[in-house]
Amino acid sequence: MYSMMTLAPVARFGVLATLLLSVTEPFGRALHRPELRLRFLNGSDQVKSSYDYVIVGAGTAGLTVADRLTADGKTTVLVVENGKVVDSPRINQVYSGSAAMGPTWSYQINSVPQVNLQNRTTAVVTGNLVGGSSAINAMMTALTFVPPEVTIAESVNITYDTSFWGNSSGIYAGWPYFQWPGLTTQIEAFRDIPGVEFPPDSGAGRAGVYWFPTFMDPKKVERSYARTGHYDGINRTNYDVVTESHVTKILLEDDAATGVVFRRKIGNATKITTVEAKREVILSAGAVHSPQILQLSGIGPSKLLETAGIDMVVNLPGVGQNFQDHPMMFMSIILRNFTTRPSPTDMFQNKNFTDWAQEVWRANKTGPYSMGIGNAAAWLGMPVISPERFEEIASKLENQDHGAHLPADTDRTVIAGAGSSGTLVDLHPLSRGTVNINTTDPFNTEPIVDYRALTNPVDLDIMIEMLRFTKKYFFETRLKEYSPRQVQPPDYVNEPEDLAGFLAENLSPTEFHPSGTCAMIPRELGGVVDESLKVYGVKHLRVVDASIMPVLPGANTCQSVYAIAEKAVDLIRADALIN
Repeated sequence: MYSMMTLAPVARFGVLATLLLSVTEPFGRALHRPELRLRFLNGSDQVKSSYDYVIVGAGTAGLTVADRLTADGKTTVLVVENGKVVDSPRINQVYSGSAAMGPTWSYQINSVPQVNLQNRTTAVVTGNLVGGSSAINAMMTALTFVPPEVTIAESVNITYDTSFWGNSSGIYAGWPYFQWPGLTTQIEAFRDIPGVEFPPDSGAGRAGVYWFPTFMDPKKVERSYARTGHYDGINRTNYDVVTESHVTKILLEDDAATGVVFRRKIGNATKITTVEAKREVILSAGAVHSPQILQLSGIGPSKLLETAGIDMVVNLPGVGQNFQDHPMMFMSIILRNFTTRPSPTDMFQNKNFTDWAQEVWRANKTGPYSMGIGNAAAWLGMPVISPERFEEIASKLENQDHGAHLPADTDRTVIAGAGSSGTLVDLHPLSRGTVNINTTDPFNTEPIVDYRALTNPVDLDIMIEMLRFTKKYFFETRLKEYSPRQVQPPDYVNEPEDLAGFLAENLSPTEFHPSGTCAMIPRELGGVVDESLKVYGVKHLRVVDASIMPVLPGANTCQSVYAIAEKAVDLIRADALIN
């Protein structure tokens, strides 16, 4: 049982989950560099008639797989991407970790109204550009490790262990050249809570309070993501990327994938292109669009396909089911006597400090502007968060009919697999949503996304305990010396039913980690892909992205998706040798 608490780098506030800031100065406006487009195919006319592999989606997984497969200089790969090539300082910018988030480079999708969240809808944030969501995420954790600067590490007692990290990826883990001194006090306060551990590194695989790096190139002090690590600087004639091209279906013949069909708008006209995959089609469109493309291709729940008027090729009830994301909430507590300076409030209230911060950033890319969303967090087990209630909550889950909390028309195979999670965690929410095609106009609309937030009542129990724990952290540790005052929820909101009401008004069902909709579990339990990531019932078709995760990892998903992609390359190469 685990929950996560990111330590807010703000002296006056304790924030549960993540503090998002959006700043564009002093980094300027987006740069339009036409020469950049020359490395990508300018249109479908330049696409060859066939490739060894066709990959749908130039995102976190898609570009990783394409880079690895084409490294031999012989294997030909086409990556088909719906979005554009974007070169913007808002993407490169590390400061705040959220400058690229929002609608600019995301698909325009809103969830259906969430019944348990007072019928609120939520933006479904998924990257719609080359680089995918790795281009717009909060850059939390990474791959090729570069240690922090010694003086910065010593100033706030950053611990790390390089043995947990690799050095063979083009995606970098870097550290800012500044940390807020008040973080030390926040971290030390956890020592006053029984059971809290302090692992030596975020890669140790243990729950506790620790530091973690940022997806950042430490030399450039810029975002390190799929495009910079797996496309930029690579010049191969066997590696093509075509952008602004929307895949409408996978071509299937004799239960085998043979290619894809995509459309591209040119002015008021739309051009349809078909391209052959001589070996495999690899679907890396993400947990929202991979199930949509499968369903549009006749692979999915038979009732759904029939309603949409799509001929069924393979009845796979699990496609688009098992949808998961990390729910997120905010809690605000003011530390009225916290006088440690500098603090992030100085970035907005102290002109002298702001002037200094901009000066050192422009001079050598150091100081506060080198910081992302933060580098410290508490990933704590429920026995620590709720020692009085965790056994009661665990028993409630153990005795639960998991299928009773799924949609009424859920296929029996999906119901059979519903209890396979087996772990009571906040970072592995128990509620399960759906991502399905819009049956009224499936080929011209975005899929219908339903988080089904808090449909499993155990999720609500966990969230309530997280709120209580956060209050305990501020009022029953050494932080009480700083005169904490609870702002949100109001301090009189203490009873379970009142906290449940607060959550209904304020909980976000997403931390932008959509997963699970093409789950890698047995077919008879609602699975979509096998242990080789091959789609059940279809030859030469794999899914390689976050949709294959049967259960959300207790971590930010980007790093896990890179790992899935690297493993997929090994599986694909092994099959190519056999065949």
